[in-house]
Amino acid sequence: MKFITVFFARCSLILLFLTLFLLSVRAQRPVPGRGRGINRPDTTSTVTKIDTLTGPTASGLTSEVKYSAEDSIRFDRINNIVYLYGKSRIAYEQFELIADYIRLDQKNNLLFAKGQTDSKTNRYKGRPIFTQSGDPPVTTDSLFFNFKTKKGKTYGTFTDVEGGYIQAGQSKKNQYNEVSIKNAIYSTCNLQHPHFGIHITRGIVTEKQIVTGPAYLVIEDIPFPIAIPFGFFPKANKRASGILFPTFGEEQERGFFLRDFGYYIGLNDYWDAELRGSIFSKGSYEGRLAARYRKNYKYDGSLNFRYASTKTGIEGLNPLRTQDFNLTWNHSQRQEANPGTTFSASVNLGTGSYFTNTGAGGTYDPEQITRNNMSSSIAYGKTFADGRMNFTSSFRHEQNITAGTVGLELPVFNFSVNSFNPFDSKNRVGEQKWYQKITFGYRLDGSNSISTTEKELFKKESLNKLKTTFTHTPSVGLSLNVLKYFQLGPTVNYGERWYLQTIRKHYISNRTGTQDSLLTDTVRGFARNYDYSFGTGLSTKVYGQMNFKKGKLVALRQVMTPLISFSYRPDFSSDRFGFYRTARGVIDPSVQQRYSIFDGGGSSGRSAAIGFSLDNNIEAKVRSKSDTSTAFQKIPILQGLTFSGSYNLVADSMKLSAITFSGRTALFKQKLGINFNGSFDPYVFDPVLGRTINRFTITDGKLARLTNLSLSLNFSLNSSELKERHDNMEDQQNRITMTPQQREDLERISRNSNAFVDFNIPWNITASYSFQYSKFGLQKNITNTFNFNGDLSITPKWKVVYSSGYDFKLNKLTYTQLSIYRDLHCWDLNFSVVPFGPYRSYSVDLRVRASILQDLKLSKRRSFQDNF
Repeated sequence: MKFITVFFARCSLILLFLTLFLLSVRAQRPVPGRGRGINRPDTTSTVTKIDTLTGPTASGLTSEVKYSAEDSIRFDRINNIVYLYGKSRIAYEQFELIADYIRLDQKNNLLFAKGQTDSKTNRYKGRPIFTQSGDPPVTTDSLFFNFKTKKGKTYGTFTDVEGGYIQAGQSKKNQYNEVSIKNAIYSTCNLQHPHFGIHITRGIVTEKQIVTGPAYLVIEDIPFPIAIPFGFFPKANKRASGILFPTFGEEQERGFFLRDFGYYIGLNDYWDAELRGSIFSKGSYEGRLAARYRKNYKYDGSLNFRYASTKTGIEGLNPLRTQDFNLTWNHSQRQEANPGTTFSASVNLGTGSYFTNTGAGGTYDPEQITRNNMSSSIAYGKTFADGRMNFTSSFRHEQNITAGTVGLELPVFNFSVNSFNPFDSKNRVGEQKWYQKITFGYRLDGSNSISTTEKELFKKESLNKLKTTFTHTPSVGLSLNVLKYFQLGPTVNYGERWYLQTIRKHYISNRTGTQDSLLTDTVRGFARNYDYSFGTGLSTKVYGQMNFKKGKLVALRQVMTPLISFSYRPDFSSDRFGFYRTARGVIDPSVQQRYSIFDGGGSSGRSAAIGFSLDNNIEAKVRSKSDTSTAFQKIPILQGLTFSGSYNLVADSMKLSAITFSGRTALFKQKLGINFNGSFDPYVFDPVLGRTINRFTITDGKLARLTNLSLSLNFSLNSSELKERHDNMEDQQNRITMTPQQREDLERISRNSNAFVDFNIPWNITASYSFQYSKFGLQKNITNTFNFNGDLSITPKWKVVYSSGYDFKLNKLTYTQLSIYRDLHCWDLNFSVVPFGPYRSYSVDLRVRASILQDLKLSKRRSFQDNF
């Protein structure tokens, strides 16, 4: 009932302002022969089209009062009455009253304002409109006010309040500053005759409370048969706590339910929270804590913790009870709140079965129910020394729901110093000398990570698996121009890693003494390893162009960037470094395993590799559709077509690496995107040995073997993209200025995108195709899927939304959903169905569009859990 409070407060402001105005007019009663446009000593005078009449302020008023009329102002000195005709206006400080007709009877202390009936259209126009700075205008059919008794009365009041609209047939104010209303209706429908509303027969508003008589719901002028006999609402100028009403329904698996019954807690102006709970007749229950916080121009966020105890199976036959939870936290900080410092959080963690067992917390969101992983990140960053130094730290979480595995990084941090020229001078004159081009950089990375399963996560044994690592990476580089067209870049790299634990592996024989088993022990204590390498690279750019004299095609242009490099790194797995050890069998000493005491950390193998790559970009230049002969358009044909590989000079066999390739392009004005990558193996695979041998395929007269290929196509198109570009730009400009209600609706859309349908776009389609091929050895694997989604506006009020796909390997449709929406002006009708599959379900929802009355809805659904 907060909207009632605001409405009555505005009525009081109207009447208060009228009191001030009447006192001011009495103080500046017109004198014959004085004032602008008054030059006749008649008892009745008429002033035509007076724009403004401003007099000295009355006693007790802090500002002057201004009033004007577009048509005329008439003074009746015999009866002491002032008449204002035609768009009459009264202004005092931040208050303003506008009406087609205003009558001020100073003799009887009465003021009356109303509109006028147009003689041509027979429509009532020029209604009194009262506005206050920062508040929406209040419209009435007419109003009376007695400034002596301080009593007033308004008829047909209309205003927008709290995201909706309120109309009152009559409202009256007495000398005790109490306002009475009669035949009021509140609705979120913006029509003069709303489709629905909450009808309040009568009520009274005091300074601290609101009391109403019977109130009931009216839909299409049909009153709802159930009404509340009276209502009592305290008035508070801050957030008020209260009960949150539940919803009722039935699920086949968990039975009848009472869902989301709870309590709202208005903590202060920055925090609020909801405590909700759900119970089911077959023994399941859920609980939820949702908190929100916001501080303008600094930060905002939300915290949501959900717990569920789900009982499944048949009563009496050992039913299964599962305990699930889910925690989400989102936090964002405004950049201007603390320049140079960032802090953000996006947390989503819990048991993997929560979304399936609870129907995504009762939302039945298919994306949540079918999700395979969850991830979290809490990040902090700060820059130092005018941006030359950076520090970032984060806590990360990765969870595979299908496999039941969890990976935690608690925390990961990085400190880096941007590359700088230590030998350059700030007061240098002329070009840099070669040694002044030497750059130096530094980076420190730290991590504390663990990888385990959901069941083992909180056990003591899992904590012993924590791996703590610090990595120091200084770097030295130099970039030189060679022979005018070539770029030479020698580099020296060094890396050192610190560990707080290492591992030792050894074999032990089993009880029968017939077989060795490998055991791994963790040794606590500080240890370090390091590696270093140096190399150089030489690159250039080659341009090619083919011109055409006829047709729309003007030219084809190709830019090639070849790169050849050399790098050397010693073998750090050698015994002289002590980073690697060998575990030998007890029963059979010939059984050996070479391992890193840093559990995979550090590099192994000597390398003296020559690297090579070739990057290609091809684009076309075509004549534009414009009439001018000098207008051209560039169209990309291939972007980033890259081939790369390396040759290790010191390897004892198979020195040439696999040849990798990748590329991308976009066709049909960026509507179709194509991405591809893969690799070729230049060596022969021996099916007898079951492995690759040291012989090139070209020696057998064959090309390199394609070992893997990935291809993806994405297509997106809607009817609005076919319009002229300036129409889209105008639409974007219109979206910049939003009303508070539009901004609230936009936030609701971001929370639940399925609740919003854009009826302004007649049709929209998005499709994607994915192809994966791999062949390592004799085993070949091919997967390809096709997914599509979109919507179609059958009429301006009907829209169909669809999503589906096809798995060519399984030869069946993937998850499919069809929704039909009907725009009912201030209501929305939605029918959604998943016609087949394990998540087969349907729902029908009829609800009020405005979020303030989001609980006013009628729903019928069958969840996927009812299929079992």
